[in-house]
Amino acid sequence: MTGVDRSETHPGYWPSPWPVECGGNRRQKASVGRLDAADKTAKVTTRRTDTWTVMVVRRDPGQWYLGGTMAAFSGPPPYGWVERIDPTTLEPIAASPRLPCGDHVWCGAILAHANGSILSVNGSYLHRLDPDDLSIQVEKQLPADRSHNGLLALADGTLITKDLRLEGAGGTTITRLDPDSLDVIGEPLILPEGSMGRIAADVALAANGSESEHVYVPGIEHVWRLIANTDGSLSIDDWQPRYRDAHADHGLAWDACIADGACWLMDCGDLPSIRAIHAVEPNGRFLEPPGRQLSWRRDAPWQGAQRLLRVALNDASNVQAIEPFGTPGGGIIAPPVVVPEAGIAIAWDSVNGGLAGIDCSGDDLDVVWQLDVRPSMQPVVFPESGELVINDFTEEGSDDLVVVDVTNGTLLDRVSTGSRIGNGMFLTADGDGGVFYCSTLTVAHVVWH
Repeated sequence: MTGVDRSETHPGYWPSPWPVECGGNRRQKASVGRLDAADKTAKVTTRRTDTWTVMVVRRDPGQWYLGGTMAAFSGPPPYGWVERIDPTTLEPIAASPRLPCGDHVWCGAILAHANGSILSVNGSYLHRLDPDDLSIQVEKQLPADRSHNGLLALADGTLITKDLRLEGAGGTTITRLDPDSLDVIGEPLILPEGSMGRIAADVALAANGSESEHVYVPGIEHVWRLIANTDGSLSIDDWQPRYRDAHADHGLAWDACIADGACWLMDCGDLPSIRAIHAVEPNGRFLEPPGRQLSWRRDAPWQGAQRLLRVALNDASNVQAIEPFGTPGGGIIAPPVVVPEAGIAIAWDSVNGGLAGIDCSGDDLDVVWQLDVRPSMQPVVFPESGELVINDFTEEGSDDLVVVDVTNGTLLDRVSTGSRIGNGMFLTADGDGGVFYCSTLTVAHVVWH
């Protein structure tokens, strides 16, 4: 076990507890403070947006930004958008113009940068927006004409993003950009493999005492670690663990979580809906309404059970996998979460249902509890009180939030969000005993008092 490090203070972001998706580049999804939901009453505010709402980030206290796109899989052209919202009513205080996305439909990302701007990646475009009125300060078409997912700021403030390519679609393009001009720095790096999951990043200490920033990219068969060089270039590190055999009966990995000296992943992610969206160009655009082929509830195209994987950061050959449920045809649309303070990693199976706590405090991985819920989204954890907040898409079609004790799996609270669609979007901790919830057509704010 390594020491627990929850510090996400990062010079690339505006000083905020949640300036970027998952709360920081390591994607630990951890909030300061306690929730103590079992002793409180939840109050829910819900707003129907009729769009694909993706994530909420914070700049200054009270400055909350909501980003998303249009769920325009057919018909009129899609576009991205950002709103500055009132955290109490969820109504927009300011709204961006329609942001070009290259006609791609996919969930992009927003962040609050150290330069004061709000940055938005959507489809094949990157925008720098004024934080007050969200007018466009700079617009840039990215080198790869495909959907992009994930946008991070590195320690020097430069931006990094990637396009999304499934198996057989060529190598993924990683692009580093100036945060002010949005000019591309050097040549984009093309990986030897495609990549589906979003990028994570962390600062590592070398043997000689110098620091370097690493970027983690889940590929088709390997996890790739890139070095962010001080001259602005990116290079591929020798650490290239294989997490999946090309002929194995498991799907691709989503995002990585960097915690407790390891890179954590869940595979089985390229479900039929994901394959359908990224098999067409522009991505996500169909001549006719695609209907149920975009449902993540369809059977997985493999027989393998859902896996949680732990890869040692100091040893690429040390790759451990566990199947918490053992149910054939597992599948997810979000990455895992790890709570080193409790010695627990948390995984789930969206297709078959099931949430599990895995003891990760020693050399082995062992399931210690299971809960009969069906999560699908990016959760939030409160390490101080040992609570996990995640969704449960019920058989009745209600997407609820559940609060779970991370040590024993006890269900502490259940709250209806008012949403009838569950997907793999983001929860955001508000820093004051509540979380923001994003899904297709709906944004909600749940506060426990």
